Amino acid sequence: MALRPGLDWSRIQTVLLDMDGTLLDRHFDDTFFLEIIPKAYADLHRLKMAVARHRVLAAYKQVEGTLEWYDLAYWSRRLDLDFAKLQNEVSHLIRPHPYVMTFLEKITSMGLPVHLVTNAHPWSLQLKLSQTPIGSSLTGIWTSHNLGYPKEHAQFWPRLQEQLRFDPEKTLFADDSEPILEGAAAFGVGQLVHMARPSSAVPPIYSHRFLSVVDFRQILPP
Repeated sequence: MALRPGLDWSRIQTVLLDMDGTLLDRHFDDTFFLEIIPKAYADLHRLKMAVARHRVLAAYKQVEGTLEWYDLAYWSRRLDLDFAKLQNEVSHLIRPHPYVMTFLEKITSMGLPVHLVTNAHPWSLQLKLSQTPIGSSLTGIWTSHNLGYPKEHAQFWPRLQEQLRFDPEKTLFADDSEPILEGAAAFGVGQLVHMARPSSAVPPIYSHRFLSVVDFRQILPP
C-alpha cells in the first residue's frame, strides 16, 4: 500500500488514537485474556483447560461491548482471580507497534494535540504507560471508564466532545475496530484510519470501508 494514502494533513487539527491494537501490540491482550486467564481459572477450579476456556469465553461474551467487558476489577470479582497480578506477570509482552514513536514524535513536532482514547481499564492503562514511552507524546488521555461509556456506545463521542471540544470534521481518529470507527464516522469524525494488524501474531485483515494500514509509517505526515 502506498505511503500517506488518503489523509489530508492540512485539515487535521486534532489527533485521537486508540491504544490496544493501534499504538500497542494486541498480542499482549490476546495472550492475557485468551490464554493466561483461562489457565488461571483452570488451576483455581481444577478444570481441564478446554472446559475452563469455554466458561471464561462464555462469561466474556455475556458482557461484550459494555464497560464491564473492559473492567478488570469486575473480572477479578467475577472470576475470583487477581487480574492486576496476572497482567504484571506477562507485562514483558507489552510493546508499541513499529513506527508508533516516529509517528507520535512527528505529530507533536507539528504542534498538533494528540489524545489517547481508550477502553482500557485504569489498571491496564497504568501498567502499559509504565512499560512503554507512548505517554511522553500524549496531550491527554481519555478513557471510557471516566466518560461513562465504552467507545462502542453512541453516547461516547458526544461525551468526549463535551470534555475535549474538538472539531469532528478536522479530527483524525485511528483504531483497530471497525465498529468503533463506524461510530466515529456516524458522529462526523472527518478522517478515519483502520489499523489492519492489531497483533503481531496474526496477519493483517484490511477494512473495505476505511483507510486501512499495517503501521503508522504509511500515514506519516509529509
